[in-house]
Amino acid sequence: MTDKEVRAAEKRPKAYRLADGQGLHLQVEPNGSKLWRYRYEVPTPTGRKEKMLALGRYPAVGLRAARDARDAARRMLADGKDPGVEKRVARAVETHAAAATFEEFGRAWYEREAAHWVPLHRTYALASLENDVFPAIGKLPINRITPPMVLELLRKVEARGAVSIAHRVRQRISAIFVFAIAAGVGENDPAAVVAKALRKKPNGRQPAATSLAEAQGVLRAVEAQGAQAVTFLAHRFLALTAVRHNEMTRMDWAELEGLDGPEPFWRIPKERMKGEQDDRHEHLVPLSRQAVEILAAVARVNGRRGKVFRHAWKPAEGMSKDTIGKLLAKSGQGGKHVPHGWRSAFSTIMNERHPNRHDREVIDLMLAHRHGNKVEAAYNRAAYMPRRRELAQDWADLLLNGMPGTEGVPGIQAISQPPRPALAGAASAGCGAAHASRQ
Repeated sequence: MTDKEVRAAEKRPKAYRLADGQGLHLQVEPNGSKLWRYRYEVPTPTGRKEKMLALGRYPAVGLRAARDARDAARRMLADGKDPGVEKRVARAVETHAAAATFEEFGRAWYEREAAHWVPLHRTYALASLENDVFPAIGKLPINRITPPMVLELLRKVEARGAVSIAHRVRQRISAIFVFAIAAGVGENDPAAVVAKALRKKPNGRQPAATSLAEAQGVLRAVEAQGAQAVTFLAHRFLALTAVRHNEMTRMDWAELEGLDGPEPFWRIPKERMKGEQDDRHEHLVPLSRQAVEILAAVARVNGRRGKVFRHAWKPAEGMSKDTIGKLLAKSGQGGKHVPHGWRSAFSTIMNERHPNRHDREVIDLMLAHRHGNKVEAAYNRAAYMPRRRELAQDWADLLLNGMPGTEGVPGIQAISQPPRPALAGAASAGCGAAHASRQ
């Protein structure tokens, strides 16, 4: 573009854009206003996200100045920074320190950090700020917030019984204060001094039934309670697969392969796995015969699209993260066994049953525990798959020995819709085997 072309751009009934290059364009509004905009992309855990940065109005900002601003934004991107976030931080810094609010910096900090987090962590982190922090101190000038104010809001989190969450919220508050200090606005970190005033976090080891008799007792106690059939099935599936609870509640039918063949499995996308963004890989879960029976029963209730274990009131979403925990608590198992406890149960019982070093390594792989470098881990996932499948079936036979089959789970017999011969949307056994070879 040239200055002459910018001056000559006339208004039209609808807004339109004139491109200059490298993401810069002039947006001409129906009222004749001319606005400089820079289109750019930032990486996310699942791909890339397009964003737009306002660079000012013409003629106050001329063509050369707009290009300079675009080039500055490009340099920020090259340094791994989001120019939109940097602009908001700069604006907050320009505001007098006495007027800069905690929420302003909190949201700027979140935008900067969230680009490196998995979607689930982004959701939880923002929810904790919006529910527990911003209502209490968000509108206050950041330099007027005191340790007692921070402690008061954290005490409310503790009062819900969420002691560990209170510690995580304090860490986020502290990170926001450090962020503001680094920007030249904040003066101190009042969240740092309240750390030792919080109740101690519970022991990191979560309660679990770690003998076969105890594990079967948990299943019997749970299935003696009143609940929806799918909730019972979800609990059984969690016990059989020993995956992390949040991985199961967000499972989609599209992730299940080979269900009508001899090698059924569930492919969990790497974005949902635990660990640093650059250190995660997809996890393959070989499914026992009993696990496939559970999926067939769930399909008769909910169909075979979207989430397998659905939210009770929001069918498009996965089952609430609290559902299985509440079921265990209702059955009297709350202080003895939690959803995560099935991982400990599987690990302890199967390691005692298969004490040789090779099987211990396989069991670790089944739990998605990471050992060695990426190449070694990828090799082991592929080489150990046959044994992983054998151990998955051994665990299912062991755990459900003497237990009623899927049709004996409470509420299943009341479901009148007959099962279909194959699970629609699931890949054939041949396709499943082909995918499995990549593991």
